[in-house]
Amino acid sequence: MTVSPARLSVVDPELVDQLEALTLRLAETYESHQDPHLLRDLPMLAAEIPAEQRAFVRSFAFDDSLGYCVIRGHRVDQTRIGQTPAHWRGRALPGPEFPEELLVLLYAGLLGEPFGWRLEQEGRLVHDLVPVKEHEHEQMGIGSRELLTLHTEAAFHPLRADYLVLACLRNPDGVATMVSEPCLEDLTPSVIETLFERSFPIHTPPPFINGDLRRGTEIISILFGDRNDPYVRIDPYVMDMPEDKDARIAFEAISTSLEKRIENVVLEPGDLLVINNHRMVHGRRGFNASYNGADRWLKRVNITRDIAKSRDRRDSATARVVA
Repeated sequence: MTVSPARLSVVDPELVDQLEALTLRLAETYESHQDPHLLRDLPMLAAEIPAEQRAFVRSFAFDDSLGYCVIRGHRVDQTRIGQTPAHWRGRALPGPEFPEELLVLLYAGLLGEPFGWRLEQEGRLVHDLVPVKEHEHEQMGIGSRELLTLHTEAAFHPLRADYLVLACLRNPDGVATMVSEPCLEDLTPSVIETLFERSFPIHTPPPFINGDLRRGTEIISILFGDRNDPYVRIDPYVMDMPEDKDARIAFEAISTSLEKRIENVVLEPGDLLVINNHRMVHGRRGFNASYNGADRWLKRVNITRDIAKSRDRRDSATARVVA
């Protein structure tokens, strides 16, 4: 599906070389994407992003009306980044694609503070989304064959991201990222009212339960915020169907609406997809990975507008890994 002009910003071709030179220079300055000096400097460094893109991202965040946007036109040196890794685990930091990671972080710096989960990809702030053969049938970002169900990122967690940035390094098969957002026109007033009630069980996945969170099941509302322009929090993979009849009807109604409203965004190398994690759910179409070093490869960054709210879950005020 073609991205609408309102959701798309294309970098001026004359500025692409400058951006590439910037990220290559920064890759010589900082140790890796985990470097605390880099995280401290991000807001200042982000000022070197072209003014048009900075204004576009700022408007996206300030207006809070679009669930996603795409920034296009960046260059990815396919030779330098090398083959798509077989797994995220065990990769040296920094990798050859460090300049591309820096680009993602620069844009993240316009939106807030990037952060990671201690129990996800070993606390890395920039995640590799690559097909991993032993997980190809699982509901994970590193799966491939199965459709990745529409979901809010880390829907189970109160400290979930405000924004996600997905950066495409490689997508030879044109695999679509699915996005969708609630449409009140599809829902009756009684269903909307029920979706605002705390009636829907959501579970913390086992890896997080086994860590420091010591959390289990929470009863949440699926819609929250402004009644006329609501936010959404849903992930069927870690939710149970409610026992209450009205809640079951409401759950099925919003699930149907979200499926009906899917947009398929096919990312090209150099594209950045920014998702408002409160407005929009996302997923991925299934595909057949070849595991030959040329498969789809995305980078993912979680961003929070308020890092202070997770202070009791981080080792220090400057740490950006949440337990």
